[in-house]
Order: sequence, then structure tokens, then C-alpha cells
Amino acid sequence: MENEFKRILVYTSIIKFCRSIHYGISLARTFGAELTILHVVHNPFGLKGWNVPMMTLEEEYRKLLEEAKTDLDEIVANEKGAGLHIKKLIREGTPQEIIRKVIVEEKIDLLIACHSEESRLEHFIFCRSNDELIRQMPCSILLVKNELPSVPW
Repeated sequence: MENEFKRILVYTSIIKFCRSIHYGISLARTFGAELTILHVVHNPFGLKGWNVPMMTLEEEYRKLLEEAKTDLDEIVANEKGAGLHIKKLIREGTPQEIIRKVIVEEKIDLLIACHSEESRLEHFIFCRSNDELIRQMPCSILLVKNELPSVPW
């Protein structure tokens, strides 16, 4: 049987606690596949019509993005050092559109993403909808139950 998974894409919006990255690394090693980790930057403060002055929240958001980039750089460097064919992509936009575009551009066979119940705040901040993601993807999908620490909202 020929290897079905030659190119694996892991989509994540949270780097530190994301189990899907670990699944992606493991499956890429098992199948000898290329691994791409995609972090989509969705800026809720860049929405048209957003006119409430929230500089503190926007600054905090930017800080979180910088931390995510640093965490992702560390993961990629460690895995490249261990011989895995891995790369990162950081794109800005609506996650569903960006993910679909990357799948087509990179000829992805398997998408790995976190599955979790999302609060209204998470939906606003990360512009996530697992239902939309599942229905729109042109490849196989592995949803990983993510067990994040409790968040008080």
C-alpha cells in the first residue's frame, strides 16, 4: 500500500498547549511525510467598523502573537535538527480561507487541527469554527481533542 500522507499540515492558533503539533510530528516521522505548521493570525481589532479604543488589548494581542512566533520557531528548529522535513507558515486572514488556500498550494494530504468547544470570546479572537473548517477542506482531516488548562472565561 502506497503512503497516503506525503504532506501533512498542522493548523494551530495556540502554540504552547497544542497537542496537534505533537501528533503532526509523530505522523510525519511515521509516514516519512513533509510537515508544515500553519499559524493563522486573525486580528479582531482590524475589523471594519471597530471603533472602540482598546489599545491595551491590542498591545496584549500583539505580544501573544510574538510569543507564538517564538514558540513555533523553537519547535521547528528542534525538529529540523532531529532530521524532520518541517516548515512553518504564518499567514494573516480568516483561518478557513487561509487553511484551504495553503492545502491547495502545498498539495496537502492530511490536515491536523485541534477540536475543542469554543467560547464566544475564542470565536471572536481566533475566528474559529470547526464546523466550517470540516465542511470546506479538500483533504483528510484529523481533529485532535485539545486538553488546555482551564480558562476563566
